[in-house]
Amino acid sequence: MDIDFSKYIDLAQDWLITTAPLFLAGLAILIIGWWLSGKMLRLMEAGLNRAKVSRDLIPFLLSLAGVGLKLFVILAAAGVMGWEMGALVGILAAMGFAVGFALQGSLSNFAAGVIILFFKPYQIDDWVEIDGSFGKVESIHIFNTIIVTPGHKTHIIPNGKVVEGTITNFSKKGIIRLELALNMPYSESFPRIKKIIQDALKEVPNVLTDPEPEIGIETFDSHFIQLTVRPYTHPDHFWDVTFAGHEAIKKAFSDNGVKMAYSEGVEMGEIGD
Repeated sequence: MDIDFSKYIDLAQDWLITTAPLFLAGLAILIIGWWLSGKMLRLMEAGLNRAKVSRDLIPFLLSLAGVGLKLFVILAAAGVMGWEMGALVGILAAMGFAVGFALQGSLSNFAAGVIILFFKPYQIDDWVEIDGSFGKVESIHIFNTIIVTPGHKTHIIPNGKVVEGTITNFSKKGIIRLELALNMPYSESFPRIKKIIQDALKEVPNVLTDPEPEIGIETFDSHFIQLTVRPYTHPDHFWDVTFAGHEAIKKAFSDNGVKMAYSEGVEMGEIGD
């Protein structure tokens, strides 16, 4: 059986004459457009930085602009190659619907990310408590927020949970109040213990004097009186002041001969002032 190579040669020539230039032009538009998109995004980033736009918002705007520019380049290249634009848009719409249906949870996180970036309940480097996680905000992404705890654990929280739940921002006011729980024997004088604690806290670095630390009786236990000590500090010094505060108060109790009641057994004693 003889093969008619002339037929295939004619088809190849027709393709080279009619289709190849369009294909090469589309490919050139794709390559140049991709390169120009990168340049435009860098210029846009520089402009946003000069305009002092929030650094939390810049990555979101750049990623959104990048998607738009690249989609425009792809459509332009496809149009030059002779593809039917109506059919291409229909295919993209169908794909977008299918992907959107499959990623409903991710889309809700995306919408929540937009809300967070625009309304700013917290910013990068803020100390927050979100969905039971306490730590410093390391970065805010479209789909999630990354928090680093004082123990250097990384918590990745979906933005949908952030918007649905309660956000406690410890950095909003610039200071944070600590809660130190202490015990005092019934036989001791509360004014004396209060003065000992006040003097001890004055020796602790980063404890604020304005507002002053709060010291009060929380409740009465069967063996001792429960006290609450609430010094104020900057959120960055939360754990440093917590540990140093406990250490300073313990030393002050030891230096001043303050005795503690133990829970083993029951022993009656006098009640101080």
